[in-house]
Parts: sequence; structure tokens; C-alpha cells
Amino acid sequence: GKTKGGILINNIKNEESDKKKNDNFEYREDEAESLLNDLASQSAKSALGRAAASNPLHGTPEADPFWELIPSLVASKFPSLTDAQLTRVAGMVEHAVSPNPQALLEDDFCNDPWRPQEDIHAYMPGLGPTQPFWDPAQLPLCQALKDNHDIICQEYQALLLDNADADEDRFQSVTSMNYKAGWKTLVLFYNGHRIPEFPYHLCPTTTRLLETVPLAGRIAGFNRQQPGTGIPLHTDGNNMWLTCQMGISVPTHEHEQQAWIRVGGPPDNKRHWNNHGDCLLYDTTYQHETFNESPTEERVVLHVDMFNTLSMTPDEIAVMQYIYHMREEFMKAEGVAKVGSQIL
Repeated sequence: GKTKGGILINNIKNEESDKKKNDNFEYREDEAESLLNDLASQSAKSALGRAAASNPLHGTPEADPFWELIPSLVASKFPSLTDAQLTRVAGMVEHAVSPNPQALLEDDFCNDPWRPQEDIHAYMPGLGPTQPFWDPAQLPLCQALKDNHDIICQEYQALLLDNADADEDRFQSVTSMNYKAGWKTLVLFYNGHRIPEFPYHLCPTTTRLLETVPLAGRIAGFNRQQPGTGIPLHTDGNNMWLTCQMGISVPTHEHEQQAWIRVGGPPDNKRHWNNHGDCLLYDTTYQHETFNESPTEERVVLHVDMFNTLSMTPDEIAVMQYIYHMREEFMKAEGVAKVGSQIL
């Protein structure tokens, strides 16, 4: 079996080996120990190294080896990034290793009754003001989805027909809460990855558009909400993500949409999906809930979890995607059979 941290150390070795080969250097395996020591020494002085060292368990066997190695991993993968460029990522690491992470939340978070502090599991400081619903006009993806609404709806129908002939139903409940709430998802991307053996040839436009944004460590796909059901009030604990949804099939009654989502407060702060390609863009660190009021028709939306490109820099997003990727690899190496969406 693989030892703790082994997958991460091998990654550092591979990164540096590739660099040596590209620079026409001869790389020997016996250089690995010296290389790792040099990287650890250099990265310990970096912003990420200082953040990891803020853990009271730092340097002890009880410390999480993943976070102990992250400064070296990031330094190896992104050698040109400076401390100034990684300041907010370092804040995220400090929050991740802190024995009292709520104490590190900023005042605007702590003072908002609609954003429960205890539910936050991944937090990047300094992202600036937020609100329950964001203006979808700020995000080019929203306009691109609307421009291709008819095509995306057709591709969804093609996937439905294909699913009917499949050996196994591709619609799944990503969490037990979704299962109990009548919500199932046809997952196109999971933790930012494509799904093996998924029929992407049936939805080329949808796939192409989703891959224009940095998909986050949850899901992108088509969500179905059964008649008379809803997702109960809850929060998702990551302030680095935004969620975009576009109506695919929304029930109406007397020209009024019957499916809604509430994000934040007050309780009547609801928005309805429609069948015209308009997107809803929202921050799931706020309490939110959904309901399909139709007694007979399901509600279908295209759901996209993505990194907040409106508040984070491209470098920060690239580093966070790498951290999520390595966390997933680490958990697999540790024998976690199913790497869930909340991996940080």
C-alpha cells in the first residue's frame, strides 16, 4: 500500500524530474531526498509555508501530511508565483489547519445571520463583498448559455433518450439530502473532471461551454426536481465557489413559473427559473432552499459549480484547482473509496 503522503512526494519527484529533462539535465533518483529537503526548506519560508506552520500540530506525527506537504507541492508546480500572489491562498491554508477556523472569518461573514459560520469548511479571506444573488450579466458564461439555450435543451433530450436505453440510470442523488428531497442529477463533471464513458458526443455544445470556466470541486450537470418537492434550507461551506443555474424545463401555471430558489434572507428573497435561458447566479455560503410547486411536472435546470472568477485571480484559481486535484489523489491513495464533493 501507499504510505501517507507518498502520492504527494511522488508528484514532487515527477514535477522536478520533468523539469530536469526539459532542461537537458540528467536526473537521478538518488537526488530525490536532497531535492525534497531543499524544497521543504525553501517553501517553509514562503507565505504558504508560514500558513501551514501556524497549525499547532505542525511538524508532529498528528499533523495532516497533506497540508504539511502543500507548500512544497505548490512551490514545485508554480515556481514563479510570489508570496504576494499567494497571500489569499495562504489565508485559505491557515483556515484549513486552524483548530479554531471560525476565529479567522472576516467581520462581514460573522455579522451576516444568513451565512452560518459553523458550516464553512473552506475559506479564502479577502475576496471582497458578496451577496446572495449576483448579477448574471457579470459572468460571460451566463450569456453564452442563454445564447445556446435551445441547443442545450435539445442535447438534454438526447441524453434523456440515451439514458433510457442505458444499463444503469445515470441520474443520481449526489447527497442523501438530495435523495430525500426528490432531487437527482445527471452529472457531466464531478470534482472538475469528466465522467468516464459518459456520452459527451450527445452534448457537445453543453460540454464545450462548461469547459470554458474553472469548474469547482462539486458537480456540473442537469438537475431534476420532482413535483411537490424541494431541497431543505442549508448552506454549502466554500466561499471560493459560485453556482450558476439555467432553466431547461420549468413548470408554469397561468404563465407563472412554479419552481423557485431562495438564497439568503428574508424568507421571501426568492427567484424563479424560467424557460427563456435566463441564468441565476448565487453564493451558496448563504442559506438556500428550493421548491417545485407543480403537482405534476418536474423541474430541470443546468447546474454549474465554478470557482468565483469575479473575485479570484487566474493564478489563485489555478493553484486551488491543483490543491483540490492533489487532495483527491491523496484521499484515493489513503483508501477513501468515494471522494466526495467536500474534499477540503
